Amino acid sequence: MNHQPLLIVNADDFGMTSGVSHGVLDAHRRGIVTSTSVLANGRVLTDFVPHLLDTPTLGLGAHLAVVGEDPPVLSAAEIPSLVGRDGHFALTWKAFLARALTGRVDPDHVRLEFTAQLDRLLGFGLPIAHLDAHQHLQLWPSIAKILLTLGTQSRIGAIRVPRARPTTITGVGVSALARRLAHQADELNICYTQDSVGIATAGHIDGRVLDEFLARTAQHRPTSIELTVHPGRADDPDRARYRWGYEWEQELAALTAPGVKAAVERAGLRLGTYEDLSTDVRLDSCQPTEPVAPAMGCRDSEPGPSVPN
Repeated sequence: MNHQPLLIVNADDFGMTSGVSHGVLDAHRRGIVTSTSVLANGRVLTDFVPHLLDTPTLGLGAHLAVVGEDPPVLSAAEIPSLVGRDGHFALTWKAFLARALTGRVDPDHVRLEFTAQLDRLLGFGLPIAHLDAHQHLQLWPSIAKILLTLGTQSRIGAIRVPRARPTTITGVGVSALARRLAHQADELNICYTQDSVGIATAGHIDGRVLDEFLARTAQHRPTSIELTVHPGRADDPDRARYRWGYEWEQELAALTAPGVKAAVERAGLRLGTYEDLSTDVRLDSCQPTEPVAPAMGCRDSEPGPSVPN
């Protein structure tokens, strides 16, 4: 086994807009992005599937969604508890959970929509290696159960387990839910990274934040870690639909900066994908579930799964 820590740099929201999709491809071809989570209900996904099929070095995950600005794959009549009168999902995880906690979300509708989204991605011939959910909803127990079942049924051997440093009430909640998700994954032999960074940095990674991340990861040396990123192009005509305050082009610049690959090497990390994680885990283990690095010194732009990811 290679004992260098595995770093998966995973870009979310592929297929959401042309600027985001081009940005992810740029960040892979010219930078350190190794993997991307594909939004099955993304409005431009079909235009970019050929690019994914032509880029086999880019690892792929399914970014399953029952929240956000983009429409469901199924009709409103098929999943009525997931949509409003306008036929759209709830915009945020908070709105979704408010409905779920009052019994207004049918888990079977979530299962149907997630299954349809995953089937769509697999139907394109995309080699999906891991599962996650938009706005980190896989942390919620009923959603986690559905994703883990889909992973088992589809023989997808990995899931993202998001982490937050337990310095706030939200962080404590995320940490508890992450431990639960990791335990469930262990029982099903589904793997996950030992640590992950992305909640507190979502949409706001720059060179300083990236340097700090590499330094801390080199110091604490988890066996594996995912850095979740959101690169995109500045001239994206569709970005106005998504008022998240993300700095997509700043992240793209940081991830493709001269010397960034050398910085990863100096930190003693090896870039890879969830496929590499699955191979490593067969030889070792994907535990423990607690974050091994301290909080990063940057603004907490996403306290828990509070904005899109």
